[in-house]
Amino acid sequence: MSQGIDWLSRLLEMMPVTGKLELHCLYGAPWRVAYEQGPVQDIVYHVILSGEAWLNDGDGNREQCLTPGDILLVPAGAPHVLTDGSGAEPGKATQRQGLNVVISENAGQGERLDMLCGRFVLASPHDRLLGTYLHSRMIVRGTSKSATSPQSVTRQQMEALVALMRAEANVEGIGGQAMLNAFSAALFTLALRLASQSHDAPLGLVALASHVRLAPALNAIFFEPARPWTLSKLASLCNLSRASLARYFQSSLGRSATDLLQDVRITLAANALRVQTTSTAAAADLAGYRSEAAFQRAFKQHLGLTPAQWRASRMAKETADTDDASATAPQRGRHKRLRNESKEA
Repeated sequence: MSQGIDWLSRLLEMMPVTGKLELHCLYGAPWRVAYEQGPVQDIVYHVILSGEAWLNDGDGNREQCLTPGDILLVPAGAPHVLTDGSGAEPGKATQRQGLNVVISENAGQGERLDMLCGRFVLASPHDRLLGTYLHSRMIVRGTSKSATSPQSVTRQQMEALVALMRAEANVEGIGGQAMLNAFSAALFTLALRLASQSHDAPLGLVALASHVRLAPALNAIFFEPARPWTLSKLASLCNLSRASLARYFQSSLGRSATDLLQDVRITLAANALRVQTTSTAAAADLAGYRSEAAFQRAFKQHLGLTPAQWRASRMAKETADTDDASATAPQRGRHKRLRNESKEA
């Protein structure tokens, strides 16, 4: 294998993630914001610039504290609540539209919070694959007492990127929205990199990335998925036994190496089918299926549609999205899913 990029870059090349910064929150305690269930292809993010925020559990209890530099990622548009942690009745919040981002403020006099909120958006079927492997919400810590050298470098990069986002959010300059969206997309990659360098990386792809000796198997899966890989062949690339490789994948990813390989193959095929001239047979061959019938079965098992049905549904959705974008204002604002519960009487 002579690829010129790493497997994570290849993953994001296959499954591009777009980013959008939507809110700049400036609150004085007490405050409370709640996100309702959003689209499953969204990964909502929050960046704490200054102050503290408490992530509440499903029963409204304080669960985890977010401090300056921390980033919270919530996959699948899942509902979640952030508060100042005091339990006091939150003050009234108002929103005003800046040139490039919505600014949400309240009149609270307590400890101040400065927070950027946005979302990363995955296109189908990538939302299924990345959503499966990112699992539940993830907190990427901005500081660590036991940071390794790679972590320190990544944190410096993260701090610089967040500083750029903060500065651009405060500047009413033309082109700012495009810059903020580009910064958001880069934030996603840096967050995954930093999480993978942590000793307590959450279950999923980022935990798998922390095992350096698994890199040959990951490179094989992402760069040459069409080859007839078996668990034994992948294990031999890593100088591991078949059982050891299986154990690494199950404990870190929560799924097997063959599950990941299958998902990558279906993703490649789905990408190919977006091109109207690509035949089902060509997509099957690209994904490494020697039998078109086997490919049809695997594709439907993964996505719930035949290749032809999936292509038709994608074309219909893209047409609808184009029409919708033409008929509405550019800043439609999914931030409306955010609910400050004392905003209205």
